[in-house]
Amino acid sequence: MRAFPPRLPEQPIFYPVLSEEYAIKIARDWNAPASSKGYVTRFHVSREFLHKYEVHEVGGKDHREYWIPAEDLPGFNAALVGAIEVIAEFTAPG
Repeated sequence: MRAFPPRLPEQPIFYPVLSEEYAIKIARDWNAPASSKGYVTRFHVSREFLHKYEVHEVGGKDHREYWIPAEDLPGFNAALVGAIEVIAEFTAPG
């Protein structure tokens, strides 16, 4: 995978998180139960692109993420360095 898909109208912001532990919690505890699957991805983005965005702490020091507006996602994709790797997958229980 080399790019993230466009956001849906109800998804005005893309939230890349800064720790694998937080990504696992989101995929396992929120995404899988809500959508039957949850994925954790790993990717690198150029610092030049990210420098214009703040890191937001949401719910604790281990819950840090960028808030990338949907209209900036093409620039985000262009700033990816290397491939996007799927490093974990979760399925909803049941």
